[in-house]
Formats: sequence, structure tokens, C-alpha cells
Amino acid sequence: MTDPHTSQPAAPETAESVTEVHPDAVENAEKALQAEVDALKDKLLRTLAEMENLRRRTEKEVADARAYATTGFARDMLNVTDNLRRALESIPQEARDQADATIKPMLDGIELTERDLLKTLERHGIRKVEPLNERFDPNLHQAMFEAEDTTVAAGTVTQVVQPGFVIGERVLRPALVGVAKGGPKPA
Repeated sequence: MTDPHTSQPAAPETAESVTEVHPDAVENAEKALQAEVDALKDKLLRTLAEMENLRRRTEKEVADARAYATTGFARDMLNVTDNLRRALESIPQEARDQADATIKPMLDGIELTERDLLKTLERHGIRKVEPLNERFDPNLHQAMFEAEDTTVAAGTVTQVVQPGFVIGERVLRPALVGVAKGGPKPA
């Protein structure tokens, strides 16, 4: 063979020209490379796990944004439901029964509007909470007062001052309630 740089025949390889590699050096190099591979594999796995967590967190945030985007609007609409209920409760049942042909359709219209508004809120994930005769739940109810009542278990809601509302799993407005005390211990 000839040396391409000098056009001279290449020198035959001799024992002095071959670099001898020590077996410990090869083993050390292999260990170093394996450690680097292991470190890169660990980094890759951590990055993949981090990306999966980010994907899940983003999906949850998007779902929450969809479910709770109307919270402010819904909270404002609760005043409308309250006012419709107050309008209906301001007229005693006896006066309703004796209402003439001009007043009766108006009362029916107010009741229909209230029912339709509540159904519309429910369609959008907003539920009314009316806990009468249920066990008091501080997560859903706000106790306004306690009243002596030995006929029901202590801690039972005996009066609903104002209904509550939940949107999805969150409380939009707690129900304002009166709670019994002095009765038997709840089971």
C-alpha cells in the first residue's frame, strides 16, 4: 500500500506503531459510557413523566375552565331566582286561590319563569340545594341559628332561610339554614 500523502509505500505496522489498550481502560470507558446511558435514560424517563403530568394537569384545568367558567354569571343569576321566589312568597296562598282572571296569569307566569330559570341553571351544571330535614353539612350549609327541637335529631336542618346552589362539585352559595338542637343524638 502507498501512503496517499507522500506517494511512498506505507510502512508496515509494527509492534511499536500499534497502541496497546489496557483492559482496565476499556472497562473504565465502558463503565463511563454505561453511566452516561443510564443518566440519559433516567433524564428521558423523568421528562416523559413530567410531560404526562403536564398533559393531565392541562386537561383538568381545561375541564375546570369549562365547568366553572360561568360561575360569576351564575352567581349574579341567583339574585334573579331569589327575587322570583320572594315575589311568589309575598302573596299568601289564600290570595292566590282567590285571584281574579287578571292576576292569576301573572302569578302563573312568575312561577313558570322561576321553574324555567332553575331548569336552565341545572342544564348548565348549577343545582339548587334545599336541605330541609337533612343532616347539617358545613360544606354545603351555613347555620344562621339553632332552635330547640326535641322531635328531630340534633344537627338536622329544620328551616331553610335561603336555598344554596352548587356548580359542579363547588359551592356557588351555601344554603342559609336553621339547625335543631336538644334532640336525640344523630345515628
